Amino acid sequence: MHFPGTRLLPAILLALSATLAQAGELVVVVSARSRIEALRPEQVAAIFLGQSARFPNGAVAGALDQPIGSPERDQFYRRVTGKTPALLKAHWSKMIFTGRAQPPRELAGSAAVRKAVADDPALIGYIEREALDPSVRAVLLVQ
Repeated sequence: MHFPGTRLLPAILLALSATLAQAGELVVVVSARSRIEALRPEQVAAIFLGQSARFPNGAVAGALDQPIGSPERDQFYRRVTGKTPALLKAHWSKMIFTGRAQPPRELAGSAAVRKAVADDPALIGYIEREALDPSVRAVLLVQ
């Protein structure tokens, strides 16, 4: 028995999986040497928005960003902080103007962020899940 449209189903599923693969999953990472095991989204947001310079255990936290305009950066801020690129720019303009904080340092991509975080337990960053390796620990899956 043949149902109309059943030949389209594999093509639709393939297109959908390709779209999901492009989006990629992001993880927030700390050094494998860090004592931080897990963080809540609001804790990560506070660090990346300059509202907290410390991890919940009191240790100093330095955030690392992906490049402006990268899909990873836009996805991270939209999902973790609820901010679009325009809102994020306005946030940092205010924080810098008032002298309250400086934005996170930008690195060239997931590999650069992973290497810097692995080398320094005081750093935190976000990378593509596929870029994970034993040198870093995922403390939050960005959803």
